[in-house]
Amino acid sequence: MIYTVTLNPSIDYIVHVDQLTIGAVNRMKNDLKLPGGKGINVSRILKRIKHESTALGFIGGFTGNFINEWMKQENIQTNFTTVADDTRINIKLKAHEETEINGQGPLVSTDEMNKLKKILENLTAADIVVLSGSKPASVPTGFYQELIEIITSCDAEFVIDTTGADLMDALEKRPLLVKPNNHELAELYQTTFNSVEDIYPFGQRLLDEGAQYALVSMAGDGALLFTQNGIYRSNVLNRPVKNSVGAGDSMIAGFVGNFTQTKDPVEAFKWGVACGSATTFSDDLATAAFIQELLPEVQITQVQ
Repeated sequence: MIYTVTLNPSIDYIVHVDQLTIGAVNRMKNDLKLPGGKGINVSRILKRIKHESTALGFIGGFTGNFINEWMKQENIQTNFTTVADDTRINIKLKAHEETEINGQGPLVSTDEMNKLKKILENLTAADIVVLSGSKPASVPTGFYQELIEIITSCDAEFVIDTTGADLMDALEKRPLLVKPNNHELAELYQTTFNSVEDIYPFGQRLLDEGAQYALVSMAGDGALLFTQNGIYRSNVLNRPVKNSVGAGDSMIAGFVGNFTQTKDPVEAFKWGVACGSATTFSDDLATAAFIQELLPEVQITQVQ
């Protein structure tokens, strides 16, 4: 079973306005409310490409109920840990430029954290856990490492999609996959990239320090897959860009979902690119039909 863990889910409240004027009354053209959170996005895409998962994480209040009901409507299995505080709301203001106002997240108690840990203690070697996104401010530094200790003690695999110290500290535990974008990778190693080729040694460092596979997304320059057998690059698919939210999560879902079946990282990379691109070209997360439409257009080339 694939499990996704979202420590700080949200309702993403997407508001479209013709023009945003600070200090004045602004009239929205339309709005949309969606379940948000990186692991939740992974579960939603996995369902669309016919891979089952169980979504875990902290949810609470009327906002948490909204997320739970949405997941039920999409027939996605959940085992959320209920917290006393409300799940956050993130506001995505879309005018000529996109502005985001993200909530901090709920206060999570030690008892609530322990309940999530208990769920993970039942993992087996056949399971993969996708750990994604930020933590609520109340969750202590090092909590991801505590979860990883539990996961690896059960001989389960894990994927981690976060940045900074949480990512660096996870590498020695041999994650199945890490997925920084090019800017996050540069920040991780305190460097700058002036070309795609500049990225190669730093993607390789992720493997040298423990990752089994590394995906590096590069927006308009495609994506790179780093394996012990070589480095692979995808082409860039051409459609109007509509949405940056969830593209990386969709890429992870495509990779992990396919890899569980094929154990072929290059074929999994192809699926990851198709899923990530389809979300980039959609208002919400990609549909199954759109992913299938784009899949034949994905070309993977070994570059090193």
